Amino acid sequence: MELFELTKRLVNFNSVTGNEQGCGEFLRCYLAEQGYQVEVQPVEGKRSNIFAFMGQPRVVLSTHMDTVPPFVPASEDDKFIYGRGSCDAKGILAAQVEAGRRLTAMGERNFGLLFLVGEETLSDGARAANDRAAGSAFIINGEPTGNKLAIGSKGILRVDVWARGRMAHSAYPHLGESAIDKLLDALNDLRGMPLPKHPVLGDTTMNLGVIQGGRAANVVPDEASAQVLFRTVVDSDALEREVARRLKGRCEFKFVRSTPPLMMERLDGFETEVVAFTTDLPNLTRWGKPLLLGPGSIDVAHTANERIGKEELLRAVELYVRLAQASLARAAEH
Repeated sequence: MELFELTKRLVNFNSVTGNEQGCGEFLRCYLAEQGYQVEVQPVEGKRSNIFAFMGQPRVVLSTHMDTVPPFVPASEDDKFIYGRGSCDAKGILAAQVEAGRRLTAMGERNFGLLFLVGEETLSDGARAANDRAAGSAFIINGEPTGNKLAIGSKGILRVDVWARGRMAHSAYPHLGESAIDKLLDALNDLRGMPLPKHPVLGDTTMNLGVIQGGRAANVVPDEASAQVLFRTVVDSDALEREVARRLKGRCEFKFVRSTPPLMMERLDGFETEVVAFTTDLPNLTRWGKPLLLGPGSIDVAHTANERIGKEELLRAVELYVRLAQASLARAAEH
């Protein structure tokens, strides 16, 4: 299947996180037809990673098949393919499959393709894959980096917060206790925290991504909740302790994800970039030395106008072939 057609085919699978099984089954069959040995790695329920390989895979190309909501089907014009996942990361996945086809045509046999579920939420696919590492020396992960080799990526610390109160008629607020007021006070305290910096990765940032609560405009709210996500640039232990200190005794809270920032190496002949997003790589530590590169701009990922440039896809195939060949040569040296 031609590169652009494969990209559109993948985009047209509704694989919002939790619903990846259809896309995974397609990849299992498609890659088996290409001559790969294919391993299905169960993750949760019907959700599975797909690992396809030739020989003894010393280098693995990897990305994720899940997307953020909502599902948007594929469309195209002369320059771009549009739709949910076109940029993040189904165009990347298609480019890696095409790179694998070219590597096979060149006589390369010791490489693999690893396509994961769950990257957009808790990286549960990556964590499951890490328990089934294939002995590779390098893993080349794909995310939208503008076809530049990322030398650093930020980490994540996510905390979910709940406040409890007591309902009352809003005309008599003194008879109740507002959970929303409690939550807002606590969140405002978090927003005022000094946050760490890093000379390469830049500033830690905080995003108040979800806030919910209340019953009606005329009811003092008895419950409220929020999801807070920090993009971290250093080890998050000190930040986690400070967040806990500011929330303790005021709200219930739970740290639901902690992924460290990652520094990676430069390679001659590749433009470099530092990215603020987090990838599956910190959860794939047993798959070899990490590299990160992919077509597309993170600026349009997760947006209503998500798209991937056709020329970018073609260029990505060339870059993945070069990276894989360079990594195979380095693996052979060691």
